[in-house]
Amino acid sequence: MSAPSTLAAQPGRCTLVGAGPGDPELLTLKALKALQAATVVLVDDLVSEAIVALAPPGARIVHVGKRGGCKSTPQALIEQLMLDAVRAGEHVVRLKGGDPFIFGRGGEEVEHLRAAGVAVEVVSGITAAMAGMALLGAPLTHRAHAQGVVFITGHSQPGGTATDWRLLAATARDLRLTLVIYMGMAGSAHIQQELLHGLPGDTPVAVVQHVSLPHQRHAVTTLDQLHTTIARAGLGSPSVIVVGDVVRGVQALPN
Repeated sequence: MSAPSTLAAQPGRCTLVGAGPGDPELLTLKALKALQAATVVLVDDLVSEAIVALAPPGARIVHVGKRGGCKSTPQALIEQLMLDAVRAGEHVVRLKGGDPFIFGRGGEEVEHLRAAGVAVEVVSGITAAMAGMALLGAPLTHRAHAQGVVFITGHSQPGGTATDWRLLAATARDLRLTLVIYMGMAGSAHIQQELLHGLPGDTPVAVVQHVSLPHQRHAVTTLDQLHTTIARAGLGSPSVIVVGDVVRGVQALPN
């Protein structure tokens, strides 16, 4: 008889759940079921309190916030908390804003747990750019305006390779791509300057803050006025920046 597998021997389980952009009504049914079955919930900073409140009354809620410029829980500690809780027999839900695999470090957490012999289920969530543009009545792709979309972070990993924004701009121009920039507010002046080397100054841009929440705000501008518009409107993080002709579809809407 073969020995039982390491995965089968684990008493607990772990589910990475995408909480979407913030509105509880944008949770998937599968995400809601996973959350309501949790005994321990490790919550990201950007998950709304209305969604956290859907966890069972007896579940232990652990806030492990990570946001640029603020005190954050080290990633290694988050992964160890997950592993310890699973080994203690808990049903761990790692609750992440948006989608776990779009700038959510979900891939790193899955790798860590699998290396320790823990099976992980991943429940997708609606990412902020998709929800934000949908709420403004505009698409990310359009047969007449954009043949594809690029999701990119404006916050490069320390010590990593910096984004070649000029190359990206030229590629977006030539291939008719929409650019979606996450975590780009702090670097918006630099991003604007570099993108202008490949895209026209009148390229439409939308900035959407607090996507799907009651206090959602947005501004529509052009690439050559991006940083000025952000400052004038007082927009901050968390926001997504969408660059491309598809933004023309939101220009008639009020801010």
